[in-house]
Amino acid sequence: MKLRSLVLCFLCVLLASVVNAFALDREAFTFAKYDLNVRIEPEQQRLGVRGTITLRNDSPTPQKIAVLQISSSLSWSSIKAGGKPLQFVLQPYTSDIDHTGALSEAIVTLPETVPPKGTVDLEIAYEGVIVLDATRLTRIGAPEAQANSSDWDQISPKFTAARGLGYVAWYPIATEAADLSEGKNLFEVLGRWRTREIASTMHLQFAIPSGEDEPPEFLVNATTCPIAHEVQHLFAADCTYRLLGTLAPTFVIADYEIVERAGIAVHFLHGHDASANNYADAAEKVIPLITEWFGAARNKAETADLIDPNSAPYESGSLLLTPLTSADPKLAGLTAAHQLTHAAFFSPRPWINEGLAHFAQALYLEQQRGRQAALDYIGLHSSAFAAADQQREKQPAAPPSEDEVNRSLVNTTDEELYRSKAMCVWWMLRGMLGDQALKKAFASYHPEDDKEPSYMPRLIQAQTQRDLEWFFDDWVYRDRGLPDFKVASAFTRKTLPDGYMLTITVENMGSAGAEVPLTVKFDGGEITKRLVVRGKSNGVIRVEVPKPPEEIVVNDGSVPESDTTNNTFKIEAADASK
Repeated sequence: MKLRSLVLCFLCVLLASVVNAFALDREAFTFAKYDLNVRIEPEQQRLGVRGTITLRNDSPTPQKIAVLQISSSLSWSSIKAGGKPLQFVLQPYTSDIDHTGALSEAIVTLPETVPPKGTVDLEIAYEGVIVLDATRLTRIGAPEAQANSSDWDQISPKFTAARGLGYVAWYPIATEAADLSEGKNLFEVLGRWRTREIASTMHLQFAIPSGEDEPPEFLVNATTCPIAHEVQHLFAADCTYRLLGTLAPTFVIADYEIVERAGIAVHFLHGHDASANNYADAAEKVIPLITEWFGAARNKAETADLIDPNSAPYESGSLLLTPLTSADPKLAGLTAAHQLTHAAFFSPRPWINEGLAHFAQALYLEQQRGRQAALDYIGLHSSAFAAADQQREKQPAAPPSEDEVNRSLVNTTDEELYRSKAMCVWWMLRGMLGDQALKKAFASYHPEDDKEPSYMPRLIQAQTQRDLEWFFDDWVYRDRGLPDFKVASAFTRKTLPDGYMLTITVENMGSAGAEVPLTVKFDGGEITKRLVVRGKSNGVIRVEVPKPPEEIVVNDGSVPESDTTNNTFKIEAADASK
């Protein structure tokens, strides 16, 4: 009987702990400020961190418990407040937010309850190793070699590179579990974190033992990071991140050599000088185009070589990590256009920041190979999010009105939307406004003033007399889906002396409106006009041609559509001769 009571008591305690674990609000606090000393020891593959973090309660209720998470390969040493140790419970927490597939989670009892918008400073210490580990990928079936080429983060004597949130939790975070096996769950968790941390700051003081030899090169994607210096056999750097939600703090250490050009520095491993020079030359040729559109670079773009030639490239801000030897020389200019745009233009809003970098790639292709090459590139991107959009309609996850807001460009955490769809939006705006108006809008943009979603649309609207509110409502503030254009009817009337007037009605069966190009083809030529057709509406246009019209094509690929199979309308010879 006594044994049964003990067992029952144990089960009650266990059940209570499980309930408490599930009741934790892991995302209640925003990490408003980091001030950390980071010691990296490549020979031991070790990372040690000491410092202070400031947590802000952004939940609607007072909080007495805070959750701190780091990679499962790291261990908590101490957590204090006001110099006094705090009680905390350690537990492993399965999450694909880290390359190991798990986190070392500290559930901390705070000295006082923190009210909504209140803050608390915590003094923290932790340490451990960061080794090559792709557990999160191999456990869902990825081949080991492929997984290691994707999750290549590590600290090692020959090469060190550690990306931040989404790859390695080498600085404290707190998120709900992310699961790579559940569709876009990881990106949703990352998106929520970035949204919360958008205005947070991070100050890092790095220290790396330099030994007797010349210290290796140290690269970081910080907002500011003065040239590192050597102090008492330590290679030191003082780095600051502002608007932390826009960057995943990343550091790289390797015995690099360097090729420098105007606007870019390429750091390469021994023997890779030819590849480095090829990339630097390609980037140098792109700089005039990027400067013309987005102004002079705010900082120098940095490209760093990766030790594994099969490694997947990674870009954060104007820092690009890529294996130079396996990079396709034909694509170097395209890659550089994206990277150099980030060096010249910054926005805290992903649809602007990433959308414009992809838009710049389309501009580059147009400059190098012609308009059709740019449209083909846009088509590749638009087909991806169009397919996702059709799948979403079959399985709606939220009420239509709510889904429109959540998936809008100003709110979305979906990379297919804030990269690919945003690029299409910028391309459409270019067609509607012209190059000069759009360039002026970019020149008047100041990221520190972008405090509300309408800021950039207002700058664009100021460059034209046209009302564009309907466009921004359909494409930016809400996700209305995609348009679906077809020529509903076409009537030809012969004019004097030998011309033809064509009256064309274009139907848009989709919910999003757009200004779409419409081309009338005839023997020996064609004429293109532009027509605004709102969602679920018709638009009418008259086009005069010198010969009998033969074919009408609505949309040249510059406007993403849900269905492009109905864009061509044949005109019978008898109808054209009337």
